[in-house]
Amino acid sequence: MTGAEGEEIAANFLLKRGFRILERNYRTALGEIDIVAREGEALVFVEVKARSGLQFGPPQGAVDLRKQAKMSRVALAYLRHKKVDPCDCRFDVIAVVQNSGGVEVELFRNAFELSETGAGC
Repeated sequence: MTGAEGEEIAANFLLKRGFRILERNYRTALGEIDIVAREGEALVFVEVKARSGLQFGPPQGAVDLRKQAKMSRVALAYLRHKKVDPCDCRFDVIAVVQNSGGVEVELFRNAFELSETGAGC
């Protein structure tokens, strides 16, 4: 399974659960966020990790501290650009695993906190 296929599955998963997709593959010089969405009042930054099988562990395990810090930097750039309060956002991770039984999708809400902000939310 490619990353693009995993992202498409994740976007459809979110839409079916009432999320509104605002951006896909939001890029800056600092990096990329796979999906930016709204769930109610919350602005949600979503990292999608897709794998064919679990031989290298669960996909969500790939969102390590380094990746979290990078996503935080990109999210802060997004928040500044769109003039959005960082207190109204969260980070979710979607794990997509293709196996012999089909595709499994799991959403991890509030997977980690916004870092390097200095904001006291």
